[in-house]
Amino acid sequence: MSSSSQNFVSRSVIKKVFAKHQKEGDGAVVRRGISRSEQKLLDPFLMLDEFSVSPPAGFPDHPHRGFETVTYVLEGGITHQDFKGHKGTIYAGDVQWMTAGRGIIHSEMPEEEVNKGLQLWINLSSNEKMIEPNYQELSHSVIPKGEENGVEVKIIAGESMGIQSPVYTRTPTMFLDFTLDPGAQFHQNVPESWNAFAYVLESGESGAVFGSSSSSPVSAHNVVVFGPGNDGVSVWNKSSSKKLRFVLIAGEPIGEPVVQYGPFVMNTQAEIDMTIEDYHYGKNGFEMAKFWRSQ
Repeated sequence: MSSSSQNFVSRSVIKKVFAKHQKEGDGAVVRRGISRSEQKLLDPFLMLDEFSVSPPAGFPDHPHRGFETVTYVLEGGITHQDFKGHKGTIYAGDVQWMTAGRGIIHSEMPEEEVNKGLQLWINLSSNEKMIEPNYQELSHSVIPKGEENGVEVKIIAGESMGIQSPVYTRTPTMFLDFTLDPGAQFHQNVPESWNAFAYVLESGESGAVFGSSSSSPVSAHNVVVFGPGNDGVSVWNKSSSKKLRFVLIAGEPIGEPVVQYGPFVMNTQAEIDMTIEDYHYGKNGFEMAKFWRSQ
């Protein structure tokens, strides 16, 4: 976990994906970092979006079933309402960890003029896809932080620098927000069986170098997919003047079939057909679908 590990063996970079802009929701634009082509490499992760949204655009009423969404606000604020009566706003540095389980319908709308953040979709195992919906909400003030040798980390889930996040992850997950000063390096342990990737938020010209110090640098808005095994992930900020900021995300693979239909993620096509029917007829977790509209 130290930034000066002598015998640390890093995972290598096996793929880089530039997150291109695409339209989503109502007038919103996202950069999609992980999509279906990365799902097999990155089980249990289904999607990563970097969003930037201003009113009146947003993500109006829509359903989910069978997975979790993690929303991490980087700038501005996002107001969330759901059909169970849950409502709240998360601001810069805050996290909402939502377990959709058997079904949720909600809206996610921008609070300020400029609203930016990340949303990660994490799959649930077959025996947890139909659990009751649940929320964990963390304000920036309670997210633990570590700092050493020009490296700062916010520990949203998992552990870094010997500091543990309070978040309970049904699918065991690590979610770390790193900032490295120019010239800094760090070596982060990751359990050997887990899949891992990084997403670069801000970087200088030759800044973000992952895997080995001689690797080619990675620019902002790129997903870096790491190969299996070894001790974890090494990173260097080779910029002489700019800080490097990235999130490192890793999780234990579920190893089950993934059948996705938009916001529904199940194990078989029959379960997807049932989900569409449940949503259409307002049953099995979607009882309020016919009556509820966000305010």
